[in-house]
Amino acid sequence: MIVDLPDTTTSLVSKTLVKIREEGGVVALGRVLTLVIATAPGDEEEAIEAANDASREHPMRVIVVSTEPGTDTSEVPPRLDAEIRVGGDAGASEVIVLRAWGDAARDEESLVMGLLLPDAPVVTWWPGAAPEVPGTSPLGRIAQRRITDASTQADPQAALHALSASYLPGDADFAWTRLTLWRAQLAAVLDQPPYEPVTGVHVTGAIDSPSTTLLAAWLRLQLGAPSACRLTGVEAGSHGIHGVRLERASGTIDLVRDVPGVATLRQPSQPTHDVALPRRTLRDCLADELRRLDPDELYGEVIRSGLAQLADGVEEVTA
Repeated sequence: MIVDLPDTTTSLVSKTLVKIREEGGVVALGRVLTLVIATAPGDEEEAIEAANDASREHPMRVIVVSTEPGTDTSEVPPRLDAEIRVGGDAGASEVIVLRAWGDAARDEESLVMGLLLPDAPVVTWWPGAAPEVPGTSPLGRIAQRRITDASTQADPQAALHALSASYLPGDADFAWTRLTLWRAQLAAVLDQPPYEPVTGVHVTGAIDSPSTTLLAAWLRLQLGAPSACRLTGVEAGSHGIHGVRLERASGTIDLVRDVPGVATLRQPSQPTHDVALPRRTLRDCLADELRRLDPDELYGEVIRSGLAQLADGVEEVTA
């Protein structure tokens, strides 16, 4: 069910939610968190779809704040349009879409404060453009976790370094979340004999893949070995991470993804294996991040210390 509330107020939206609960039995009980999604007009549906899918694992209230960034609010008449989605249109959540213009869009925090679930954690997600310092932004201040996505920025590598400079405990980025399968596979390989130290690390990927840089930074931090990261133009191959080479005394370990979703693992004195390494969907990344509401300390170490240690080992090849 979808209820439209044109030219409304947050107070009226809250009262309408209560009315829907009383008349239709749709309740907020059992919701484990409030997810606030800050997005631009026209980009709401993809984020809502991912949130609806993730809500089947994490029942929640979803509040979508849709404003046009960079506009002069004084030249636009103040207006708030709202939309409430429950039942089959909202997965296992209830979705409130707030589209604000003019002075109504100036204070995003006040738009959502009256709609937050009481005594429940708050997570803020920016699927597209994010504030310079997410942790001190209006929607970031009210959240225990703040999720960004460097890969959606005009310059993903620059966005990654900006996140490093502005990092506060509770920050997270999907560039890190997309590494889960790669990290698990590499850790499993190094858990097998021979237990030799890694003497060199080489990571390759597309220049629009901040995950490639983070993977090299993580390996540099964890293995303490010289690490190099080679970033190629997207025209030179597929998007995302292309492969990882680990050098040891007994030979090299190569994990290369030449085919979408499948990587080839080559190790000394062992047969070649095909490993499933699909690119993680938006729904997978969001559900993964919502599993923990405490600060991701490892991500904090990688984005700050690991990225700084890797600085001289990044090579960009755009031709």
